[in-house]
Amino acid sequence: MRYQGREVDIEGRVRLVMESALTARDRVGVQDFVLLENYNSEVAFIENLRRRFGENLIYTYIGSVLVSVNPYKELEIYSKQQMERYRGVSFYEISPHIYALSDNTYRAMRTERKDQCILISGESGAGKTEASKKILLYYAVTCPTNDQMPALGERLLQSNPVLEAFGNAKTFRNDNSSRFGKYMDVQFDFRGAPVGGHILNYLLEKSRVIHQNHGERNFHIFYQLLDGGEDDLLTTLGLERNPQSYQYLVKGNCPRLSSVSDKNNWKVVMKALSVIGFTEEEVQKLLNIIASVLHLGNTQFGEGEEGETYITTETKITSLTKLLGVDGSALGEALTHKKLTAKGEEMITPLSFEQAVSARDALAKAMYGRTFTWLVEKINQSLALKEEIYHSGKGCSVIGLLDIYGFEVLQHNSFEQFCINYCNEKLQQLFIELTLRSEQEEYETEGIAWETVQYFDNKIICDLIEEKHKGIISILDEECLRPGETCDVSFLEKLEDTLGGHPHFVTHKLANGKTRRVMSREEFRLLHYAGEVNYNVNGFLDKNNDLLNRNLKEVMCQSDNQILSHCFRKEEAIDQKRPEMAATQFKNSLTKLMEILMSKEPSYVRCIKPNDAKQPGRFDEVLVRHQVKYLGLMENLRVRRAGFAYRRRFEAFLQRYKPLCPETWPNWHGRLSDGVSTLVNHLGYKAEEYKLGRSKIFIRFPKTLFNTEDALEAKRPDIALTLQTSWRGYRERAKYQRIRRAVIVIQSGWRGMKARRRAKRRRQAAELIHRLIKGFIYRHEEFCPENEYFHDHVRYSFLKNLRKNLPKSVLDKSWPTSPPSLIEASDHLRRLHMRNMVAKYCHRVQPEWKKQMMQKVVASEIFKDEKDSYPQGVGRLFLDSRLEREQINLKVVQTLGSDKVQYGVTVVKYDRRGFKPRPRQLLLTNTFAVLVDRTKIKQRIDYAALRGISVSSLSDGMFVLHMPNEDNKQKGDVVLHCHHVIEVVTKLSMMASKVNYVNISPGSIRFVVARGKEGFIDFVRGSELKVAKGKRGHLLVTAPQINSA
Repeated sequence: MRYQGREVDIEGRVRLVMESALTARDRVGVQDFVLLENYNSEVAFIENLRRRFGENLIYTYIGSVLVSVNPYKELEIYSKQQMERYRGVSFYEISPHIYALSDNTYRAMRTERKDQCILISGESGAGKTEASKKILLYYAVTCPTNDQMPALGERLLQSNPVLEAFGNAKTFRNDNSSRFGKYMDVQFDFRGAPVGGHILNYLLEKSRVIHQNHGERNFHIFYQLLDGGEDDLLTTLGLERNPQSYQYLVKGNCPRLSSVSDKNNWKVVMKALSVIGFTEEEVQKLLNIIASVLHLGNTQFGEGEEGETYITTETKITSLTKLLGVDGSALGEALTHKKLTAKGEEMITPLSFEQAVSARDALAKAMYGRTFTWLVEKINQSLALKEEIYHSGKGCSVIGLLDIYGFEVLQHNSFEQFCINYCNEKLQQLFIELTLRSEQEEYETEGIAWETVQYFDNKIICDLIEEKHKGIISILDEECLRPGETCDVSFLEKLEDTLGGHPHFVTHKLANGKTRRVMSREEFRLLHYAGEVNYNVNGFLDKNNDLLNRNLKEVMCQSDNQILSHCFRKEEAIDQKRPEMAATQFKNSLTKLMEILMSKEPSYVRCIKPNDAKQPGRFDEVLVRHQVKYLGLMENLRVRRAGFAYRRRFEAFLQRYKPLCPETWPNWHGRLSDGVSTLVNHLGYKAEEYKLGRSKIFIRFPKTLFNTEDALEAKRPDIALTLQTSWRGYRERAKYQRIRRAVIVIQSGWRGMKARRRAKRRRQAAELIHRLIKGFIYRHEEFCPENEYFHDHVRYSFLKNLRKNLPKSVLDKSWPTSPPSLIEASDHLRRLHMRNMVAKYCHRVQPEWKKQMMQKVVASEIFKDEKDSYPQGVGRLFLDSRLEREQINLKVVQTLGSDKVQYGVTVVKYDRRGFKPRPRQLLLTNTFAVLVDRTKIKQRIDYAALRGISVSSLSDGMFVLHMPNEDNKQKGDVVLHCHHVIEVVTKLSMMASKVNYVNISPGSIRFVVARGKEGFIDFVRGSELKVAKGKRGHLLVTAPQINSA
């Protein structure tokens, strides 16, 4: 019987979240479709899905089957905390989740020691691959660990990107569609720790290598190699980055995907190959084959005058020879000729143009398909702990994961869709059979009479496809082997002759007039369990043959590439026996898969995609209805509901609903079955509504459960009030008793402690007073034991007082008076404290303020008590520059070159003759100053040549720069006026190191006009500042009076 997990935790509490959620069923639906009232209604089924999808509840049960709807967005339900939440918990304790099914399967394997499998199905884009990843991740995180576990878990997870790169492709419906079926076994040791794995692959879509429909792509690995491969690698492989350059990649006209980064995925695949255990040489050989497929697609043929075929792209043959390690001439011969054996003699016949193209494409498909099989075998070697353990099964339990393609109904259905839908028919047959068997086993275990269930048995369709001699596959094989001219149309005619009367087979010839209008003459229709599908027979024979010319096999057998020599055995080239057809191979592998699944206990995940646009929040009812139909969900629900909709163990049912019956509330002390019987009788259950098994109650109708749950919800306020009243009374009584006992203990302890403390304090006080009095008497004596405590007390009192009354700033000169014994220490502390305050003050000064203070100190040395405008000038902040960077002409800056402007200010220059004022900019650099008139440097003043600076003692802004006049080239002294004269002169004198050369004249300043000629500036006080030419040719400056207040 299927293990259902525990429903009662270790403390006996039952946590049934499913029943609790029924109160919100009108908003979020039911968590188990079995509880749908109208379970035969497809509308009700889809509406329940839609409600849950709208609330981001993407998982729902049909009994033990998990239905998953792809949300097309990230949900916060896959964290490690969520894994721990579902660990060790059965289906019905917490809301449906992929982790619940994973954990239930794992615990069933551990408990029953029986192999398990999880079957994941759904159409492309429904989330099958993501579901398998979530299951593997859950086991990697939650299972017990061993020495091999970290490495094995990493290899299991890293096998996914490798298989996706080589086996997945962009299709019309899905950007990452699995184009092969995958069955993975995860092996566990006796402790439940993963120790190995094994992968089986089914029906790789090899035709995609040579052809893609519009809007689709080839397998991911081709684009990842071209986009992410290093330049040296592509050069070695003879490739270029543009996918449009390769015939096998252009047919879908979709070289790039906005949702996928081929470059990043290339890095992921290369890392995964390394983790799995591929050597660098193996990776290189593998990439050689991938590149060879692209070169093979670009190999072109020509046709001679006599119909012979020859290769027109010899460079491609050269590249193939290098990459595959084969004989170039032999390869070229094999692509244009075929070897036949007749009556023991071998003959070489040329191929027609079409046959040569077919041979080339067949080689490309064979190389890629066999390489993919080798890749899976290599991964299996990495995952297997010991090969003999897997085959023998000793000490190992297994959980299998089947990620298989879902039922496909496309606009154009061909051989691949036929095989895929045949696989789904077999899985549906197995699904119904195992579901019925599981139900019947549970009924028999509980002693409930089994009722026959009416359901659609699709064995008739499976037989139609696979029956020997009469089935479609047998007829297809016969037509492929029949001598003479065969074609797809003759195959269709033979189907009509053999299967003409079958109720699930229709062709254009056999159909009625209405059906003929929607079917072409090259199609046949199968009435599958999921609906009608039309298959076009064009290409059926070629795809089923899938033959590779023997001489091509012989060339591949001789390859130096170890992967190819492994894939193409020499025995295969020698063997004259015709290999099995593709459909027969698939049927045989499917039969083996069914045997594997039948030997295990299955669990099911049915994946549904809500819309074709991959948009989150969008629910396309027509699309969902189609998937519900072909997944057989309604059929499964009908089987599950044929008997009883709801079943629970006695203890869980009684624990939840006992408040509804006075006899079972608050506790039932008898047998559990008697308690459940008493409860349901009190609730008025009718005999046809329920059955009591040996350990479970079975309820037939969901409405009965809903009424019970609603009654419990209505009863809860009364239950809560009763519980609250009883609990509060008990709590208050217990609290009073605790407080009373605590008060007595605290009072006793506190009184004793207070008395002991009081006596101790009195004793210590008496001793202290005695020592102080004795020390006071001997205070003038030399230091001795009698006055030691007194002197210590005096020192302590002084230091304590000093601590409270320390000066707060360097300007505070106060200091507490010290006792005679501490005069020297007091002076020393005073000096230390003053030094500490000064150091703190200095440390607080920022670099920019330090620079400011240095300039202010220099200004004070020069101008204090010497110039009337000193108080106002030094009181303002000295700026780094009075000119913005934009105000200095770019041409001037370029002229100065590496000499950066350190300070700039606007000044007025007075001509030496006539004293005409001219606006200028005074720019100071580290070695010289310049006077600038707009864009032109008018005069350069080197600091080394500067003889001195003269200013007046009044409040004017005049200053004179004295220059040497020994030669005629000098223009004489410079007369300037500036509103920031204190600042300018200070900075100029500091930068020129001429602080001691600043002259402050009280009445007039003499300056040199030219060599041998002098001029004078006279200064007088007035009401406002005036600069004008005075008598005797002097410059007269009137400076305003500044109030000292």
